[in-house]
Amino acid sequence: MSILPVTLVATLADLTAEALSTARDEALRAADLVEFRLDRLPALPLGDILGDAAPRAIVTLRPVREGGAFTGPDAERDTVLREALARGAAFVDIEWDAAFGDAVIAAFPGRVVLSRHDFAGMPADLGAVVRELAARHPAVVKLAVTPTRLSDQLGFARVAAASSGVPVVLIAMGAVGLPSRLLAERFGSRWTYGGAAIAPGQVRPDVMRARYRVGQHTPSTQIFGVAGRPISHSWSPTLHNAALQALGIDGVYVPLEAQDIDDLLTMADALGVRGLSVTAPFKLDALARAVSADALATRLGAANTLTRTAAGWVARNTDVEGFLHPLRSRHPLAGARVAVLGGGGAARAVVAGLHAEGARVTVHARRPEQAASLGPLGAVAGEWPPAAGSWDVLVNTTPVGTAPRTEDTPIEARLLAGGRLVYDLVYNPGQTRLLREAAAAGCATLGGLEMLIAQAAVQVATWFPVDPPVDAMRAAIHAEAPDLALVPETPCPR
Repeated sequence: MSILPVTLVATLADLTAEALSTARDEALRAADLVEFRLDRLPALPLGDILGDAAPRAIVTLRPVREGGAFTGPDAERDTVLREALARGAAFVDIEWDAAFGDAVIAAFPGRVVLSRHDFAGMPADLGAVVRELAARHPAVVKLAVTPTRLSDQLGFARVAAASSGVPVVLIAMGAVGLPSRLLAERFGSRWTYGGAAIAPGQVRPDVMRARYRVGQHTPSTQIFGVAGRPISHSWSPTLHNAALQALGIDGVYVPLEAQDIDDLLTMADALGVRGLSVTAPFKLDALARAVSADALATRLGAANTLTRTAAGWVARNTDVEGFLHPLRSRHPLAGARVAVLGGGGAARAVVAGLHAEGARVTVHARRPEQAASLGPLGAVAGEWPPAAGSWDVLVNTTPVGTAPRTEDTPIEARLLAGGRLVYDLVYNPGQTRLLREAAAAGCATLGGLEMLIAQAAVQVATWFPVDPPVDAMRAAIHAEAPDLALVPETPCPR
C-alpha cells in the first residue's frame, strides 16, 4: 500500500481576543497548518489575527449556508479572502458555490481550497462531486459529509484517486467518521483537521499527534480499535495507544462507532484491523461471528475481544479477569457474601468471576426476572435493594452515578452500614457518590478505573506476547484525566 504524508490542520474558532495569541502558538506547535475561522473569531484586524502564522495559515470566512456563521454579502468575503492572500496566507478556503471562487483561483493559483459541506448526509455520487470541483483547478478539494454507517467511508480512497491529481481532503463528520480523521491516509485524504469540537467529530490536534500519531503512520502500521455505539467517550484509546507506544509497536488504536456487527466487520476487514475491543451493544454478536472462542466467552455468551487470525476472528472475554484483578488484593473472596447491584451484561461477567472464586453471590436488580436470569452463572436472586448488613462486598454494575449525573447513587447511604468493601464499576467520575458514602460508612472502596486498566492489559497480552505496560497505561489515564483517579485508598475494616 502506498501512503502519502498527511497534513494536520488545526482549526481555530470561538476564541476571545485575549486567548487568540496563545491558541495560535499552540496550534503552530501541534499542526502543520492553522485554519483561522474568521466567521467565528473576534473582529480584529487581519494582521493581528494571523500574527506570524501567515505562511502556514488557511483563512476561512464560512457562510451560514455551508455551516459557518458569516451573514454578510459575498463581495465582503471576496475582499477579506483576497486580503489574506495578499498578506501571505498559504491558502484561503472558498465554498464550491461562491460566485467569486473561480476568479480567486485564477488570480492566486495553488492557494485556494475549494470546499463543500453536507451536514445532512452524503451526495449520491461522491466521485462526480470531486471531479467537478477538481476540474476548476483549485490547490485542494475538500469535501465534508455526514455518513450514517461506519462503512460509508470505504469508498473515499477510490473517489480520491479519481481527482486528476488534485489533492483531496475527504472528511466524514460525526463520531461515525472518526476513522476518516485519524486514519486519513488510508482513505486517500491528503489533509485532516483537528480542533476543539469546532466541527462534528473533531479531535484536538495535540491529541491527534500524541495519542493517535497522525502524520506518522506507515504502510506497516497495525490498526486496532474499540467498537461500540456510542463509543467516542471511551478511554480505551488512551490506554491502548499508551501501551503501543510503550512497547515500541508501530500501531494505532481508534474508536469505531458502528451501526451493527456487519457495519463493524466490513470496516475492520477493509482496514485490516488486527484486534478489536468490543463493548455494548456488540458483545453477543462478536461471539456469534467468531470462528472460535475461549471457554469463558462461550459460557457468558459474550465476547469483549476479537483477534484476527488467518482462519477468521477469535473471541475472548477479558472482563472477568479485569474485574477480579484489583479485587483479589482488597478482600478474600472465598466464602464472602457479595451483593451485586444490577443484572445486565456487566453483571454476567461479575457473577461468573465471583462464583469461580468461591464467593456467595446474590444479585439485586429492580427487575426480579433479570436477577433470576443470572442463576446459571452461580448467583441467587435477592430483594431490591439489599438489606444493610447482608453483605461483605457490594459491587455496583449499573451505570448509575456516571458523569454527568454524578449525584445519583444506586442505593441509599443507610444501606451501606455493616459492609466491608464497596466496588463501583463506574469510573467516571473516579469518586462516585456511592464510594463517598461507602467510605463515610466505614467501608473500603474500589473504583472502576482499575478494572478498565486490568481488562485492557489482558487484551494487550492477547495481541502481543509481552507483559502489558500497566504503569504506562495508568499514567496515560492519570495525565489526561486526573479526576478519574480520585478514589483514596481506604483499608478494609478488620
